[in-house]
Amino acid sequence: MTERAAPGTALDRSFFARDSLAVAPELLGCTVSANGVTIRVTEVEAYRQDDPASHSFRGPTARTAVMFGPPGFLYIYFTYGMHFCANVSCGPDGAGAAVLLRAGEVVAGTEAARERRGERVSFRDLARGPARLAQALGWDRSDDGADLVGSVVAGSPALPVLAGPRTGISKAADLTWRFWIADDRYVSPYKRHPKAPPAALLERHGEGL
Repeated sequence: MTERAAPGTALDRSFFARDSLAVAPELLGCTVSANGVTIRVTEVEAYRQDDPASHSFRGPTARTAVMFGPPGFLYIYFTYGMHFCANVSCGPDGAGAAVLLRAGEVVAGTEAARERRGERVSFRDLARGPARLAQALGWDRSDDGADLVGSVVAGSPALPVLAGPRTGISKAADLTWRFWIADDRYVSPYKRHPKAPPAALLERHGEGL
């Protein structure tokens, strides 16, 4: 386990060059900056190549190349024909792993975020959800493969951190690979995918940690 970086320190590539399950909870409380906006990360999800819900599960493709490349790079995908979601690649070259940035709080650049998200959107909802977060930061498919090293800064240790099932996926739905800051109002609500099997007993969730 790497030593936690001091608050205000930009995370280097070695931080991301680890299992996504180790990186994910340590991203909570960190800030990510892009295009004039800074967001404090409140919720994340880990994905790996051995995970049926991961885009990397069937091996590298043109779409998922960033997940198999060096750590610390931005993997952007398009979903539901209208939204972009942002991930950061993890592990060594060839790992096929990433952490989805699920939600956060805008802490700088509110006007720029609001211009992208809309004037009627509440402050709480500017980045409360993966598509909202990517939009607030001004990211789209053209940013796929961008280097995030230098743009992610360590925050104060985010405690307590909770873990639970990932949101909106039908496969491996009960792996507790979603992490969030407890009682933080900028965490998105949990929504189980309608095609996921019935929820497993909580005692089984530990198999994914």
